[in-house]
Amino acid sequence: MKNFEERLTNLEELNEKMKTGNIALDEAVEIFEEGIKLAKGLEKDLTKVERKIEILVNKPVKESDKPNLELFEGADD
Repeated sequence: MKNFEERLTNLEELNEKMKTGNIALDEAVEIFEEGIKLAKGLEKDLTKVERKIEILVNKPVKESDKPNLELFEGADD
């Protein structure tokens, strides 16, 4: 199975084909159908990642798990 970026690139290529307008109606419908399938799959993947990020952001942090920010001290100077 292709990764997210490859599928997104494929969707963008299909979009460009549709924009040219130099394709037969049957081919346009096939491209549209494939694009819809790709878009729904990408949306599903994004939703999964979004949920995971929400869980991580809302997860209680123990004092010992806090990130070490010493590297960023004085970065605003």
